[in-house]
Amino acid sequence: EDVQHIDAETPFGKPSAPIVVGKLDDRPVAFLARHGEGHFISPSEVNYRANIYALKSIGVERILSITACGSLREDYEPGDFVVPDQLVDLTKGRSRTFFEDGLVAHVSVADPFCPPFAEAVFNAVQQTEARVHQSGTFVTIEGPRFSTRAESNIYRSWGMSIIGMTTSPEAFLAREAEVCYAAMAHVTDYDVWHISEEPVTAEMVIKTIAQNTRAAQDAIRFLVTGDGIKGECECNDALASALTTHPDALNPETADRLSLLVGKYL
Repeated sequence: EDVQHIDAETPFGKPSAPIVVGKLDDRPVAFLARHGEGHFISPSEVNYRANIYALKSIGVERILSITACGSLREDYEPGDFVVPDQLVDLTKGRSRTFFEDGLVAHVSVADPFCPPFAEAVFNAVQQTEARVHQSGTFVTIEGPRFSTRAESNIYRSWGMSIIGMTTSPEAFLAREAEVCYAAMAHVTDYDVWHISEEPVTAEMVIKTIAQNTRAAQDAIRFLVTGDGIKGECECNDALASALTTHPDALNPETADRLSLLVGKYL
């Protein structure tokens, strides 16, 4: 209800799409289509920095990533949901930090997904009829192609649980922006390692997501209207001990450009 569209501008360019804001059962929410309206932006071309910065600029405190993924485990079946707790970044050519040009920050991401928020997401999905798994390591590849069978088996040998193309650097940028971040991943396929199943195709992914849409919508409503997030996290002061540039060496133009993120510390 009360839907509006915000055409945001950021120091990193425009986000993927206008931000849709409104109320869900009287709670304020925002939605941003990371691949653009109509899904025309490749995973490698998404302006992740602009997306996170734009959401931060309108006051977003928590970001829930809705994402498709392939399963690297027999027990994580197509149609299931996964709320991962760990992340491995195998992307190659993406801008993965806000901090450059004379301002250095080494942010802690030992737990890349906000634990209390992820717990609340898991509980919300449990209230639907969907099958959901709590925990799992999410490996992000560059894409846009799917894996070779050899690559898929390597990820399995490393103990990875699910595979996708957009969670990195999203999660890390959210932490730099001091925004809580969690993922609700749809398992759409068995990647290509499962020899008794057909190799993953885009058609397969879209079909499974369509089947899961109602469950995802219900889970979001339960999350938004629930009892809130239980427990404390360190996301909203992640930069407190991360900034390492001496004030005398600081690039003032960079500090000004990132004032939304670092103003309270400088």
